Amino acid sequence: MSSTSRIWTASDFCAPGKTADFLRIPYSTTRSAYGWLPTPFINVRGGDGPCAVFFAGNHGDEYEGQVVLRELAQELEPEKLRGQVLLFPSLNFSAVHNGSRVSPLDGGNLNRLFPGNPDGTPAEMLAHYIAAEILPMADVVIDLHSGGRSLDFWPCAVARYGDGHTDIEKRNVELLRAFGAPISYLTTGKAGGAGTTLAAAAQSLGIPAIMTELGGAAVIRQEGLQIARRGVRQVLAAFDIIDLPADNVSSSTQFIRMDSRRDTIYAPVAGLFEPLVEPGDDVAAGQTIGRLHDIDDCLRTPMEVTAPCPGWIACLRSDALTARGDCLFQIFTESVEL
Repeated sequence: MSSTSRIWTASDFCAPGKTADFLRIPYSTTRSAYGWLPTPFINVRGGDGPCAVFFAGNHGDEYEGQVVLRELAQELEPEKLRGQVLLFPSLNFSAVHNGSRVSPLDGGNLNRLFPGNPDGTPAEMLAHYIAAEILPMADVVIDLHSGGRSLDFWPCAVARYGDGHTDIEKRNVELLRAFGAPISYLTTGKAGGAGTTLAAAAQSLGIPAIMTELGGAAVIRQEGLQIARRGVRQVLAAFDIIDLPADNVSSSTQFIRMDSRRDTIYAPVAGLFEPLVEPGDDVAAGQTIGRLHDIDDCLRTPMEVTAPCPGWIACLRSDALTARGDCLFQIFTESVEL
């Protein structure tokens, strides 16, 4: 296997100024033998200083981050920057156009493919290029997510924590403080992407990196937009890339720890899912928080879904039609002082 990426761009990331261009992913089909797939980016480079790299559209059906990075791309001007801001507002471009979590071209869930494969599918090639070529330029990384079509989140920022990498974990905590979401949760990610996510790839290089969950259900909500708008600008100010008036800074955040395996509730059977709580609600151990209605037997009593522990609803399933093994809820269980 080659270690050299086949992806290319006509742009020079080190050139000063403001550039909008594409990463070009080779994609040979019957319709276009020598074609390529676009991954749009905006590079804004001013004077000497740190490099911030922001991503959205890693999953195509998560929208708040896509809007915020488009706004930021229009706002930033190189003469006002001390350093560089590199924006990827539609990272998994085919998934964005399809309104789906994964790429319709290869089924690639980009945030489960890092560090990627330079000779693999389009999504694997993109993961490799990001990990090998883009992340090493960064001093800070933010990957903006929401819950997509199947989940609805209490808006929060997220950092990997608890794997023993104490220096980068401390830097991630400071990055969460700078971003300033009302809720910041710490997770090992073992029930999710673990070491295959973009944030994990950045962390493995010693780069502070966080992600978000800004809402979900494949809709755009103002609460998530406002958190992300404020957060990305506060991070740029914290790294001295832009100036931000002191009265515009809000860095108060509540830290919550979650064991993503223990505190995730999965559907034991198929059915129609009826949630009885909302994201952010307080719940008690044993409380009925949802029901599963049998599709085939209308006379069967709905199965009750109960909270295994006290806490707050982190997210819930937004699609009623449910199969065995689907995530119904995650629960934040432990507020921590850091």
